[in-house]
Amino acid sequence: MFRKQDMDYILDHMLQFRERISDLNMTVGKPLQVESDGVLIPADLDPPLGNLTPFQTEMLAMALLNRDRRLTDTLLREGSCDLSWEIPGKARLRVNIFSQKENYSIALRKLAAEVPTIDDLGLPGAFLDMAKEKNGLILVTGATGSGKSTSLAALLEKINEEQSVHIITLEDPVEYQHTHRKATFNQRELGADFDSFANGLRAALRQAPKVILLGEMRDRESVEIGLSAAETGHLVLSTLHTVDAGQTIHRILGMFSTEEENQIRVRLADTVRWIVCQRLLPKVGGGRVAAFEIMRSNIRVRDAVLHGEAEGKTFRDIIEAGRAFNMISFDEYIVGMYRDGLIEEETALAYGTTKGVVSRGIDTIKSTRGEKTTGIEGLELDRGYGRDKRRI
Repeated sequence: MFRKQDMDYILDHMLQFRERISDLNMTVGKPLQVESDGVLIPADLDPPLGNLTPFQTEMLAMALLNRDRRLTDTLLREGSCDLSWEIPGKARLRVNIFSQKENYSIALRKLAAEVPTIDDLGLPGAFLDMAKEKNGLILVTGATGSGKSTSLAALLEKINEEQSVHIITLEDPVEYQHTHRKATFNQRELGADFDSFANGLRAALRQAPKVILLGEMRDRESVEIGLSAAETGHLVLSTLHTVDAGQTIHRILGMFSTEEENQIRVRLADTVRWIVCQRLLPKVGGGRVAAFEIMRSNIRVRDAVLHGEAEGKTFRDIIEAGRAFNMISFDEYIVGMYRDGLIEEETALAYGTTKGVVSRGIDTIKSTRGEKTTGIEGLELDRGYGRDKRRI
């Protein structure tokens, strides 16, 4: 059985193995692994453990659970559980233990020691406008590990710097520990402080906050209470696992029955203020950089939410025409990143939503630089094509 000091030693060794480590991985049949710049690499101990056995991963999982009966019960009942782990004075980690093929695997995410700011992360200027909102719903979406929580932490820190308000966060687990500046923070952790996001959110409405961070809208109940909070004068920030703004609206509508759809459309149209979608792309010179799609509520957005998308009135069309409202599409943002030398052409084409749009944008940039826009050379007209050769 691993003790806490054993786990601290193992985790600290893994974190020191390489620069820019974001995640740690422990899976049966593989050695200890770390993720650096989006790539998993082996990071074994000295002496090495080799490929992990089912017994070793189970012992590592039990050490991380630290005899917590609630977490153990959740793992056995639901097949996975979340917790946080702190190496005193060195690092904090978000931990997910899950079963697969009757074995246990462990994924750990390194949490930043300092709360990032909008300037630190180089976030778009639209985030400054988001920090000024007084009510409604702001959603940050993207795949797991795309930086949603980090962007929300920076947004909360901007509010913290400028507004004397009460902020309640409901997280699983608490990722960034905010200090009180102008704002007053109460950060609650799932399991330790509340038993479900829906119940935590319901309780938050009685705790007189102005801003509520809901770690994730996981189900219909949490969405419904989140909408109620936004409708009653609160600013609600949350995340969803969706790839773009349009899919975010459809995902929320899909949580409700057909009979309820019209009512939910009305509530969304009234409460949604911003939808931010993000992806992490490989950066020139190493590391990763975030690309964004940003949709801000206006008359056209509200109409599309209320009545659905139509030809020429899709959410993508609205975003592309909404630059004056601080909106931007993934494709436009990615082309801008290529122009600024942050990403390679291959990366831009791979991560863009519409390859043709990105390709045309890149060709325009190349033309203004006097670079070739095609690799095809040596073409000429076949002047004899179609002639009757017997008459020559």
